[in-house]
Amino acid sequence: MITVLGSTSLDFIGTVSRLPKPGETVPGGVFRTAAGGKGANQALAARRAGAAVTMFAAVGDDAYASDALAELKAGGVDLTHVPRVAGVATGIAMIFVDAKGENVIAILPGANGTLGVAEAEAALAPLQRGDILMLQQEVPVACTDRALELAKEKGVISILNTAPFLPTTPTSARSAAIVIANETEFALLCGGRDEPLEQLMDTWVKETGNTIIVTLGPDGARAATPDGAFSVPAMAVVPVDTVGAGDTFCGYLAAGLDGRLDLQDAMRRAAVAASLACLKPGAQPAIPMADEVARAVR
Repeated sequence: MITVLGSTSLDFIGTVSRLPKPGETVPGGVFRTAAGGKGANQALAARRAGAAVTMFAAVGDDAYASDALAELKAGGVDLTHVPRVAGVATGIAMIFVDAKGENVIAILPGANGTLGVAEAEAALAPLQRGDILMLQQEVPVACTDRALELAKEKGVISILNTAPFLPTTPTSARSAAIVIANETEFALLCGGRDEPLEQLMDTWVKETGNTIIVTLGPDGARAATPDGAFSVPAMAVVPVDTVGAGDTFCGYLAAGLDGRLDLQDAMRRAAVAASLACLKPGAQPAIPMADEVARAVR
């Protein structure tokens, strides 16, 4: 069983020829909406990977709430603990995607901003040693930090994705059993030190005693653990949209660990899933099914 405590939102996505610079207007193409939010994306990825998943989140009492939850509901994620908050809007992400599949994103938290210590305590209450808790940073820091604190006390395996990176992230991350960051986030996590990646990752492990995973886009991902370090490759693909790739990696990684794969095998599967997610537009619609990933894993 995997518990996800995090955001759910509705994505507003527009395609553009190239990403605009500050103050610049560029012509666009297709507009669409899709269910999103990093917490929801990772929950759905873990579910599509084959794990049982319970979501702790919140949506507003507006017309967007049903659309934001549609993919999770259809996918079989347990939404018992996702209330509609009266008088609050559902979270929104505004996304531009360019012709190369790169993107820029602005997040308007809405109901995601109502999650706090009480929700963290409710999410951790039923969890036992060895259970998996997934966290991101699109909900208030107090909620995330309380969840990390309780997970450590109870022996729950906490997985923290450092996106979006916050000023408080370096402190929060030290309490997580497994941290997943991209290269930019990891550089910020290390205070901008310019040592080689492998050295910085080894230093992180020595200082925290925990595991760090850095996703490297087309170069796959690298892990450093108290027992050693290793890398896994990505699939070679021509990306259509990279917006959901990181969340797909996180969800598939958690599902692999929940299914008793060792970390290297779980990462290998997650990296392939993330590559496949780049082949379709949107976040949740692009998350591959377990059988697609199984066929692609070599």
